[in-house]
Parts: sequence; C-alpha cells; structure tokens
Amino acid sequence: MVSDMNIVLQFVLLAVGFVLLMKGADWFVDGASKVADKFGIPHLVIGLTIVAFGTSAPEAAVSISAALKGSVELAISNVVGSNIMNVLLILGLSSVIYPLAVKKSTIWFDIPYVFLASVLLLLFGTMNGSIGRIDGLIFWVLLILYIFYMIRLTKKSQASNEEFEPADENDKVWKLILLILVGGAMIVAGSNVTVDAASNIAAEFGMDERLIGLTIVAFGTSLPELVTSCIAAKKKETDIAVGNIVGSNLFNILFVLGTSAVITPIEYRTEFIFDSIAAALVMVVLWLLVFRKQKLGRAGGILMLVMYGAYFANLLMQALNPAGGIINP
Repeated sequence: MVSDMNIVLQFVLLAVGFVLLMKGADWFVDGASKVADKFGIPHLVIGLTIVAFGTSAPEAAVSISAALKGSVELAISNVVGSNIMNVLLILGLSSVIYPLAVKKSTIWFDIPYVFLASVLLLLFGTMNGSIGRIDGLIFWVLLILYIFYMIRLTKKSQASNEEFEPADENDKVWKLILLILVGGAMIVAGSNVTVDAASNIAAEFGMDERLIGLTIVAFGTSLPELVTSCIAAKKKETDIAVGNIVGSNLFNILFVLGTSAVITPIEYRTEFIFDSIAAALVMVVLWLLVFRKQKLGRAGGILMLVMYGAYFANLLMQALNPAGGIINP
C-alpha cells in the first residue's frame, strides 16, 4: 500500500514537473524575444546567449557538482550525452513541429565553432587522459572570444538597421527581465522535480541504476532545451529554437566542462571516445542538412530522430548487456 501511494505521488510530481517546464519555457521565450525587440537585439543572439545559458543550467549544476565530488563519468557523459540529444532529438522534434530557418552566421560560424569545441574535447581527453586545468582555461578563452563575437554581431545588425518586431510600449524592461528569471527558475525547478520523480518511478519498478542514469538523468538535464526549443518552434521563433540548441551545446563544453576542469582535473576514460566522436559528428550532420537551403525541414528532422533512435537503442543494449551493443567501447 505504501509503495502504491509512493508511485502515485511520484506520478503527480512528474506531472507537476512537466507543468513547470512548459509554463516556465513559455515565459522564458516570451521574455527573451521581447527583450530582443526592446533593445534591437537579433533573436538569434538572444537564443545563442541568454536562452542557451539558462537552459544549460541543469547540465552546469550536475557536471560542476560531479566534478567537485570526483564523479568523472557523470561530469563528462552528462555534457556529451546532452549535446547529442540536443541536436538529434530536440532539433529533430522542433523541425518536425515547424521547419526551422537557419541564419548564414549560424551555418558558417556557430555550428563549426561547436564542432571545433567538440573536437578539442576529444583531443584533450585522448592526448592527456584527462581534461585538465589548462584545457579548462582554453575552453574559457574560446567562450570569451565567442561572447565578443556575439557583441560584434549585435552591433553589426543594429548598424545595418536590421528589421525587428515592433516593441510593445506596455512591456516594461524590469517586467521582461523578471519574466525571464522566473521562467528560467521554473525550467530548472521543473527539470529537477521531473528527474527525481522519474528516477523514483524507475527504481520502484526495479530498473537497473545504470540504465536510469543513461536514460532518465541524461534526458532530464536536456528537458529545458527540449521544451524551450519546441515551444519556440511552435511560436515560430525559429532563431531562438536553433540558437538555443547550438548555444547550449557550446556552453555545455566551454563553460560547463571548462569550469569543471578548472575546479578539478577530470579523468577522461576510453569509454568517452565513442560518445565524443558522436557529439562532433552530429554537428557535421546538422551542417550538411542546413547549408544548402538554410533551413532544417521536416525530412531532415525525421532523419535526425531516426539517428537518435539508433544511438539510444545502442545505449540501451550496452546498459542491459555490457557485452552487447552495436558499438561497445
């Protein structure tokens, strides 16, 4: 009876978590897009910075905490796994909801920049056997350079009188900032509640702990990106939908892992090589799908979902049977 009541409670908490995520993402996207209109900032820049950083908060909290506790598997796999999920699953779903237009600057700079960061993670890890403090500082330098690039992009857009949606005079800046902060807090809180409830439900049904970590926790830290990008796509805020994912992947490597490595060197085990290569390759796949038409259409989104399904199936086989899996490091 107690167990049954606990399962019911966990399902209620799961529903509460999803409500917090949905409403929080709704407010977050609205606030961010209106701030962009208010200050003449391109929505792409908002997506690549404020929204991306906000939705990367769960990865940052989990990985930095893991680094402090010496849990190397969680610190790296959380970031690499989330990056793969962000592109294949989340952008795939978002583009099925509404085809996503992709700016030239994203195609020729942002996506290659994430690819570079992914390759550097792989190189640092395989060459040194760890992500050390020097590597972390290099990631931070690359992050600062990217922020300067964003500032330059904003000034360039303002100088060229790029058209923006007219700002509503009734929208006070402090209210919009409050909307972003409250929405972001609800996203993070909703993610935490959802992950905890889902993990407890899985444990109640006797699922293996390793399987829980590979599925629910990885999915949970990417829930903010999933909900935010899908809602942005539904609202046809395609710059925020794409920018959120590309920016989140960049922040995950440069800020989250960079900060974690500066705090304490992170051991890079051979098991991470396959996932690191996969994280770099998904950026190549994304680039190939968008570079000609500057758009990620429904067909491309479906292809990405199929690819993630194959990757996820391999993860499940490795979790259920360590000797199995299509690719077993």
